Amino acid sequence: MEEFGIKTSIHFGKNALEYLKKLQGAGICIVTDPFMVESGLVENITRYLKAGSYTIFSNVVPDPPLELVIEGVKEVIKQKPDTLIALGGGSAIDEAKAIMHFSRQIGNLPDMEFIAVPTTSGTGSEVTSFAVITDRVKGIKYPLVDSSLLPDTAILDASLVKSVPKSVVADTGMDVLTHALEAYVSTKANAFTDALAEKAAVTVLRYLVRSYTNPEDARAREEMHNASCMAGLAFDKTSLGVNHAIAHNIGGKFKVPHGRTNAVLLPYVVEFNADMTEFNPREYTLAAEKYAAIAQLAGFGGGNVRAGVKNLIREIRKMQEQLKMPAGLKDCGVLPEEYQKQKDAVTQGALSDACIQTNPRKVSREDILEILKRAYQGMR
Repeated sequence: MEEFGIKTSIHFGKNALEYLKKLQGAGICIVTDPFMVESGLVENITRYLKAGSYTIFSNVVPDPPLELVIEGVKEVIKQKPDTLIALGGGSAIDEAKAIMHFSRQIGNLPDMEFIAVPTTSGTGSEVTSFAVITDRVKGIKYPLVDSSLLPDTAILDASLVKSVPKSVVADTGMDVLTHALEAYVSTKANAFTDALAEKAAVTVLRYLVRSYTNPEDARAREEMHNASCMAGLAFDKTSLGVNHAIAHNIGGKFKVPHGRTNAVLLPYVVEFNADMTEFNPREYTLAAEKYAAIAQLAGFGGGNVRAGVKNLIREIRKMQEQLKMPAGLKDCGVLPEEYQKQKDAVTQGALSDACIQTNPRKVSREDILEILKRAYQGMR
């Protein structure tokens, strides 16, 4: 027997932020990054709140480290707020999740409501039970996985992503595509997660380049914001695969942005998972059939599964070029000597990553080294 349920209440569309009006008078802590405060973007939240009812914890940085989580926990336990609001991209929401989780446990604050308001269209973190925290000393990213990390409420307002830099639109958008495709071919996929993953993947293939090209394209922005959430709902139930298993470790060792890393790896992972050998030209894996189905739904399928998979890989690479993304890790600034020094550690870390357990194809050390080799050079 299988089960599918959604804990998080999702508010989206025009005026979605008006949900915050119900918090009038409540003690509120907003977790965000310094840019949100300095740019005044945090006022998109505070204008709905009563003056004096909230405080702002803005000590959030990319790849949130353990020490800042501890600092945030101390602050929240001291304040004992009724509501914690995470405002920002994946790093802000991940840090807020960890702060919320440990504050509820250590500070005995079980009734604290947790609201996530994403300002990028990429991680889907507003509806997932995952968070990633960094140990700077060891250079390792630790994925936290617990149902208690799920926000109670997510608010999707596409106006908050209008000013996102183009490079971030590209990185986060390709992260959504990776989430959707990995959830779709996961060994834990089911009919309900497939519906969400299919919709998310096709939406990205249709709207990401539009969103990147024209920030004023409100339809494209809203579609991408919703796709990010749908992909998050899917992979929260299915987990991910080897793409993320490798990416988690590349981020820790080489400091390449997470979405960019996923984009670089994605064509090679799709090809690996599809596992189409010339010796069995008509015996296709379930992953290959699913990749081909996505291509068909997006309008560039082909006469058979093989053609569909190849067209999907071709479309991913075409999008990378249109989004002016690097072709390989070398183009991301990873020096050859640095790559050689760390590739074994990245490989070992990937093999130990929980995401690899739900990859549709068994992965060996040699497989990861080969994917890394190709992804480093960025052969298109």
